[in-house]
Amino acid sequence: MDANPILAEVVRGNWVENRHRGAFIVVDADGGVIAAAGDVERPVFPRSAIKSMQALAIFDRHASERFHHTQEELALACASHHGEDAHVAGVSQLLARLGLSERDLECGAHMPTNAKARAALRARGAEPSPLHNNCSGKHSGMLSVALAMGVPTAGYVEREHDVQRAVRAAVEAVIGEELREDRCGTDGCSIPTWAAPLRAFARGFARMATGQGLDRTHAAGAAALFDAATSHPHLVAGTGHIDTLVMEAFEGRVMQKGGAEGVQCGAIRDKGWGYALKCDDGNMAASQAMVAALLLAHAGPDARQRAVLEQFARQPLKNVRGTVVGEMRAIST
Repeated sequence: MDANPILAEVVRGNWVENRHRGAFIVVDADGGVIAAAGDVERPVFPRSAIKSMQALAIFDRHASERFHHTQEELALACASHHGEDAHVAGVSQLLARLGLSERDLECGAHMPTNAKARAALRARGAEPSPLHNNCSGKHSGMLSVALAMGVPTAGYVEREHDVQRAVRAAVEAVIGEELREDRCGTDGCSIPTWAAPLRAFARGFARMATGQGLDRTHAAGAAALFDAATSHPHLVAGTGHIDTLVMEAFEGRVMQKGGAEGVQCGAIRDKGWGYALKCDDGNMAASQAMVAALLLAHAGPDARQRAVLEQFARQPLKNVRGTVVGEMRAIST
């Protein structure tokens, strides 16, 4: 099998130091290919890039009807948030309304991703809680699914729990493919992650953007989740993050979400296109350069949107003194 193409490189001084290979695809809701490079049929773990697909269980298990999730709560269900005050407060409020607390979250605790939030926590002499976990919004949404289904919340992260069965079924319905037992792992937040081809995830995002090929419940849920995420982009990631900055700049036109190990997925909503991308070596900065180049080429950015994308397509490399010594840059295919 041929190697995937080089989609990004690091230049230090006048010399290429690292090359990053990857694959991407942009498709419409029928699966028609708009653009592609590399092996888009190789199954990959999508990680957090498909949180919006996983959150569809909130709708098809009627948690949305029972608990009336706000737009902010739906945005947090799609989020890999930075543990800033708005993120922690939003998750706390939903859990309280559910009659639950941070003790019911099974995602584990880690320090906030945001440096100011970390410093504030240390200044208070406090330890991070599961609320600070970047996946706590998704997990609070899953807890609402358990309550709506009338099943125990304990163990909701396990593969055979009814909640994870519902999440798996929602993703399968959207991508149009079975998530197979021989391609399953455990994500960083302890829920299952299922490998499938980039092509399938891209088509799933196109279907979510258009409603085409989805039943009424999933189509309405997808629209609500995309509207929530793009209306509250700070809640989906945080200060300075590419997902937040891109969705702010495109003002509803683009749904963008990254996942660990160099995955980027989303939808160009006004064109009805979905996209999925994987940097082979998992380098997140390289994957951000790649997806910025993809959106520059296919999302029709205006001057402001182009400026946001270009800062990720060509990222300055600085040494410890703050001197620019090179750059990470996308490579056109």
